[in-house]
Amino acid sequence: MSIELDHVIVPTRNKLVSAKLLAELLGVPWAPTSLGPFAPVFVSDGLTLDFMDTEEDFPIYHFCFRVSQQDFDAILGRIQAAGIAYRSSVRGPMDGQINTDYGGSMIYWNEPDGHQWEMLTVSYARQ
Repeated sequence: MSIELDHVIVPTRNKLVSAKLLAELLGVPWAPTSLGPFAPVFVSDGLTLDFMDTEEDFPIYHFCFRVSQQDFDAILGRIQAAGIAYRSSVRGPMDGQINTDYGGSMIYWNEPDGHQWEMLTVSYARQ
């Protein structure tokens, strides 16, 4: 049996703002009103991020997207055009640099509620 991650619920203060922003940056579709309490972002054919409003405290999540170099360049261009600060390390200052330590390209940025997004072209977890 093959096990695949289907969806993750992402807590947020404003599901529509957060989902729309991520979908636009990644260049993927989203549905602002289709699934009850969720604003889903269809990251790929097999993964959906379901943004859900909450007033409760929630931890900051970290999500990493592995993309092609061509997609990396396009997404980075959208991040830059939106004026979103990004960094080259998981922690540290927003240095606007690209990390190339693992033979590819990698950056990190945060969404309005603090969740951390990572984008890379070569996985350091699965070489």
